[in-house]
Amino acid sequence: MTDRTIRRLHPALRDDIGDLVTRRPVPGPAIDRIGAFLFLNHHGPQTYPPGNSGLPFGPHPHRGFETVTFILEGALAHTDSAGHASVIRAGGIQWMTAGSGIVHAEVSPEEFRRDGGPMEILQLWVNLPARLKMTDPRYVGAQADAIPAVAAGGATLHLVSGEWHGARGPVDSLTRVFLSWIELAPGAELVLDGLSGRDVFLYVARGAAQIGDASVPHFTLAELAEGDRVTIGSADGAVLLFGHADPIGEPVVAHGPFVMNSAEEIRQAVIDYQAGRFGAAPIVEA
Repeated sequence: MTDRTIRRLHPALRDDIGDLVTRRPVPGPAIDRIGAFLFLNHHGPQTYPPGNSGLPFGPHPHRGFETVTFILEGALAHTDSAGHASVIRAGGIQWMTAGSGIVHAEVSPEEFRRDGGPMEILQLWVNLPARLKMTDPRYVGAQADAIPAVAAGGATLHLVSGEWHGARGPVDSLTRVFLSWIELAPGAELVLDGLSGRDVFLYVARGAAQIGDASVPHFTLAELAEGDRVTIGSADGAVLLFGHADPIGEPVVAHGPFVMNSAEEIRQAVIDYQAGRFGAAPIVEA
């Protein structure tokens, strides 16, 4: 088997949203996307005081892709125009397929705004192929206890979608995407295989990881060369986001909250949203 090595490191750029600490490794100055993985926002880590305003993501539309949100600390309240609603807490995830169009809000629940506390959230955008861009919207919210935590090599892999070491994640991806978040204890070493021909996403959120003879510091995306597997270690411990997906190989035209295959499809998305065609279920703004 061939080990994947680091092709390039992409430090996340600081891009705060009001008082919300935000870092974004992709898209960045030297990279537009990692294949099917389009965008990552890393919010926090930070501690909110009592009586805060919470997260600022009131109702906004999406079409043509999926959002996957990892709640490392704090809590996140979701409502959308397809009628889904949940409050997901630390260790849980939200997976929303925007598909043909959805309006959603992601805000802090009432108790968090009242009491404050630590908050750290990662949101990843995953592309959909043309055949699925107009699929029906769907939503899966999973608390930490619904996500298999698989121990191996001094690490714990929290399996969101796909299969690994006999476990299966709670989300059935429409496009065979494997997604997880991983905790590496000091001195851990983890081998992840089945990567041949796949787009691989690896972002270090905390600590530092080791891949081959290179160190990947926190707040950094590692762009990897081709290979069948990757071996990840950490001297002092780390937390990272890890996933892989089949390449899509189609044009990507993105405009704000819409990701399609052509400019004409973007124009139609704007028209459909403005005409109220993205659903009508009530959305909680705060």
